[in-house]
Amino acid sequence: MKYTQLGRTGLKVSRLVLGTMNFGPQTDEADSHAIMDAALDAGINFFDTANVYGWGENKGRTEEIIGNWFAKSPDHRDKTVLATKVYGNMAVDGDAWPNHDKLSAVNIRRAVDASLKRLQTDYIDVYQFHHVDRATPFEEIWQAIDTLIQQGKILYVGSSNFPGYKIAQANEIAARRGGTIGLVSEQCLYNLAERRAEMEVIPAAQEYGLGVIPWSPLQGGLLGGVIKKEISGGRRASGRAADTLANPASRAQIQAYEDLLDKHGIEPGEAALAWLLTRPGVTGPIVGPRTAEQLDSALRAVELELSEEILTSLDEIFPGPGPSPEAFAW
Repeated sequence: MKYTQLGRTGLKVSRLVLGTMNFGPQTDEADSHAIMDAALDAGINFFDTANVYGWGENKGRTEEIIGNWFAKSPDHRDKTVLATKVYGNMAVDGDAWPNHDKLSAVNIRRAVDASLKRLQTDYIDVYQFHHVDRATPFEEIWQAIDTLIQQGKILYVGSSNFPGYKIAQANEIAARRGGTIGLVSEQCLYNLAERRAEMEVIPAAQEYGLGVIPWSPLQGGLLGGVIKKEISGGRRASGRAADTLANPASRAQIQAYEDLLDKHGIEPGEAALAWLLTRPGVTGPIVGPRTAEQLDSALRAVELELSEEILTSLDEIFPGPGPSPEAFAW
């Protein structure tokens, strides 16, 4: 496994991030523990989750599965850089009591204590704001975070799904207040087929020293050889991938992508991950394996070197928006 610093911090993290969103809803506890064992054995030390994972009536279940894994061995927690998130409505019926969601100081305090209990740990390495809270000023948010850092409950703070201007606003206010180093990471939607983050999110992250952690690196399976699997009778596309393939032009684009990689003998999903690892500012993409086999495929991507010819061809198939601010202006 290869490692890098998380943004401007001294924290060393693996170039792949183990996403746990499937733990509970799609992968039972025993298999989830086996995947975490395999990930740690392979050198993946960065695990990502969120308080709402488990979804519906099982919100919090994913954190509980991770907590039970930590309880199996002191080495598990000691070797893991743990990231979780706050913001979501944790009510089972979706009807949150006032102050039981978002980023008010009272909910941050409540949410972190609940996550620590489910995770069976006394600290969280990277506590992430899952979404922007337009109603809560960053002065209040940072005051709550400073208290948690002083209490030893969290070490670093990251954002998720933030636009560039909110990354700037959050860190400028943190700098004016002093006491905290501000956001150190941004978790955003970014992959070959969805490159809008290059317009302002990634430039802002680089300017402020945030590590970029792409989620959905395969665009919901779209970049994982979906057409080839469909033809061979394998798992059919669903959700975002199926919606994209319904458009003839988009289907032709994905077909060109698969044909290119087939010519070079490269698995599409591995190429999509390897491409992200070449991108400026990217710490590592989140991979969310449902099985051990999917984890093995992701691990191969770390060692995959894409030639300049392939990188150029990928840019031709999936052109990005161009450099910022030129992409906005002409």
